[in-house]
Amino acid sequence: MRLPHPTPTPDPLPFDHFYSGNGDTPRSDAVPLPPPAVARFDTLLHEINADAPRVDGDRVQQLMAWLLHLDADRAHGVIDSRMGRVQELRAMVEDPAWDSDYAMRKRVAKLLDYIDRDDDLIADRVPLLGRLDDVLLIELAWPAFADEVDDFRDFCSYRQMAHPSGGASEQREQWVRDRLHELALMQHHHAVREQHYAPHGQTSSLFRVG
Repeated sequence: MRLPHPTPTPDPLPFDHFYSGNGDTPRSDAVPLPPPAVARFDTLLHEINADAPRVDGDRVQQLMAWLLHLDADRAHGVIDSRMGRVQELRAMVEDPAWDSDYAMRKRVAKLLDYIDRDDDLIADRVPLLGRLDDVLLIELAWPAFADEVDDFRDFCSYRQMAHPSGGASEQREQWVRDRLHELALMQHHHAVREQHYAPHGQTSSLFRVG
């Protein structure tokens, strides 16, 4: 069952736990966050995922403090695990057998364009924190990609195991047919399990001996 707000890893960033103006939450001023730059980041995020939470400087500074508080291995794991999802998005839009629609490709292109920039909300050259804005964008934009990435992962597994013949379009069509066939078979088995072989409550009157 999918979570209400899919995340790129099983361990979500604690962004939703931080609130703007909460003086009790540690903040980090290690990197200045000009309000216009934060506003541009928030605008881009909502172009990709209109339902994402709002991003403001206070919450990003609280997230920076949280990341700096982690031990080095875990902090780098937070970054690396999310950056790994970027490679999936690249593979998805570059795969000739996967025909993402125009809107999806445009959303992916906007995210990748931001990720590939060196000097964005937090410059990539800043130790550890330089990728925090990138992974925050990936995290909060992920619901816009999650369903299609899941389907693409399944298609890649199918292609590796079943070795479908033909060109790119034929391979995808065969994947769709086989998955629909599997779904129909599952529905049939479910229906059979739900049926009674004899009318409920009448067994004693139907079967008699001598």
